[in-house]
Order: sequence, then C-alpha cells, then structure tokens
Amino acid sequence: MDLPGEPLARAVVKTLVVTMTQATDRDMEAGDTNPARAKPFTAADDAQLRDTLKRCSPSTREAACEFRKTGRVDCVPAIVNGLIEHYVDPDVKAKLTQPDDHLRLVEDLAIDSLTMLEIVFLAEDVLQISIDNEEIRPFRTVGDVKAFLADRLGPGYAPGLTLSSGSPG
Repeated sequence: MDLPGEPLARAVVKTLVVTMTQATDRDMEAGDTNPARAKPFTAADDAQLRDTLKRCSPSTREAACEFRKTGRVDCVPAIVNGLIEHYVDPDVKAKLTQPDDHLRLVEDLAIDSLTMLEIVFLAEDVLQISIDNEEIRPFRTVGDVKAFLADRLGPGYAPGLTLSSGSPG
C-alpha cells in the first residue's frame, strides 16, 4: 500500500534518473570515457573539491584537483591512498606511507564494509564516476581499488594492475 505522496515521489525520481542519464550520455558522446575531462574544471569546482577533501592530506587534495583539471589518471594512486588514509585508524596509517598495492583492506588496514562504502562515496564524488555496490565486492587490496579505477577511468593507465584473487578475510 502506497503512502500519500509515494506515487508522486516515484515519478519525480524516475524523471530525475532519466534527466541525469541523458546529461551523462550527452557529455560522453565525444567518445572520451574519462568523466574528469567531460566538462571544464572551474574555480568553484576547485573550491568545492578542496572543501570536500579538507580532512585529507594536502597531497591528496592536489592530486584530486590535478585529476579533475587534466583527467590524468596517473593521479589516481595518490587519490586512492589519500582517501583510504583519511578513513583508517591512526595506528594503521603508517602502513600507507610506503606505496604497497598488496596491503589488504580488511586484514592489514581494518577497513570494514561501512568504511569501504564511505571511501567509495568519496571516490565517486572526487573522480566524478558512479560505482555500483556489486563492483566493490572483489576488492581485497589497495591495488584492487587502483586497478578498478584505472580500468574505469580510461585505457593506458597501469595496464599491469589486475584484481587480486585473494579471498576475503
């Protein structure tokens, strides 16, 4: 049984989804699959991104702004490390100071499913992409996250990175 207003709310959501899909499709018609290059990065975008990442390291903010300005996917590892570093406990942050794509998200960094979702939501905002919950299930290591994003953002970036075959802890 629908509550008053539910049919109207469903119709509004459906209209918004169609509008958002059309806008995304139109932006991507040029064949460029990197969403960071789909529209110009304005000063307002820069300020908003820096505010979003205000609790992240300065190097993370700079990498994110560079990615959004240029679409350079070689900025993604610094962004991934910075987003993960923001959410992990202080006692495991030291593990992220040396780049190690083999660090396990659960076992080594103590990232639970809720924390992983928070990282994904922030990554979606920063990188201007959409990630389905099903797509994050195979993530076992920091390298898995980087490989997924590299694949999602465009060809030619770190072709040697592949998802690990490790099982969850």
